[in-house]
Amino acid sequence: MSVLADCLKTITNAEKRGKRQVLIRPSSKVIVKFLQVMQQHGYVGEFEIIDDHRSGKIVVELTGRLNKCGVISPRFDVPYDDIEGWITNLLPSRQFGHVILTTTYGIMTHEEARRRKTGGKILGFFY
Repeated sequence: MSVLADCLKTITNAEKRGKRQVLIRPSSKVIVKFLQVMQQHGYVGEFEIIDDHRSGKIVVELTGRLNKCGVISPRFDVPYDDIEGWITNLLPSRQFGHVILTTTYGIMTHEEARRRKTGGKILGFFY
């Protein structure tokens, strides 16, 4: 299992158990960017990166708003035209939820990728 998949599974499980915060290890740049996008949309609260001179840890405050988050492996190429198909497959409704793509402009949601008219590789989703 990848580091990102492990992280998202840990967050989902802690959210289901009704925890207020969760410890994620190991840390990575991709996890931090993914969490920043989730934080911008209000699905997780503050998170703190702890540098233990190894692979690092992250403590994430949970808001109770997250229903599910997951990773898409392998990271399929998603052209600009195919984003809609992935949205319908992954998200429960068009009103809420986000698909995360990694593009040449960085890691962003499907809405931002659409605004910039760019495709990329699919990382995961949350709602």
